[in-house]
Amino acid sequence: MNRNLGIILIVIGAAMLIWTGFTYTKKEKLIDAGPIQVSVDKKESVNWPPYLGTILLVGGLVIVITSKKKN
Repeated sequence: MNRNLGIILIVIGAAMLIWTGFTYTKKEKLIDAGPIQVSVDKKESVNWPPYLGTILLVGGLVIVITSKKKN
């Protein structure tokens, strides 16, 4: 179990270092006056710090290295 958790952390940490975030489009209503509606598309972004990916990657490596092999 610990070895699997370590491998998962390594993969997530590496992915977080490669992709530092993502953007998405959100519709927002500007005017809503009866039958007339005006909306605009706004781009929102979600970013995470690179040190978080490094911490996950190193933590996963430590878990994999220190875990015991199954016989």
